[in-house]
Amino acid sequence: MKQKIARFLALDLGDRRTGLALGDSVTNIVTPIGTINVAKGPALLAALKKVIEENAPDEIVIGLPLNMDDSEGAASKAVREFALQIAQLTNKPIHLHDERLTTFEADSRMSQSGRTHAEKKALRDSLAAAAILEDFLRAHTQPDLQTGESPSDS
Repeated sequence: MKQKIARFLALDLGDRRTGLALGDSVTNIVTPIGTINVAKGPALLAALKKVIEENAPDEIVIGLPLNMDDSEGAASKAVREFALQIAQLTNKPIHLHDERLTTFEADSRMSQSGRTHAEKKALRDSLAAAAILEDFLRAHTQPDLQTGESPSDS
């Protein structure tokens, strides 16, 4: 059975910066593509619309900031509300995916890079978006240990 290729855009939404990454469901290769440096609101929606038009993703994955005990706080609620706005704007499927520890992972990836603090700060959000998408793709392509089917087979 031939698998349909789905192209994903991942967002790591922040108060002032949003990290971006692209990937697909066949190769599972994820590439950080940059950061949008505007606060959540109409300006960010306009910037995201342009990114979506330029990159033509089939689906969008947005990091959901859960607390370490799996509960949701004010930040999760704000992301859910913004995700609804993105869905209405784009008419594309939106997936919310646990983003816990993705910034830590991004910092770990850069720790030995030799980059300055400012350079690391500029990359952190797009690397966090890449980590969100990598985790999302891994979770959606791992075969079920009981049936041997991957989630995309069903």
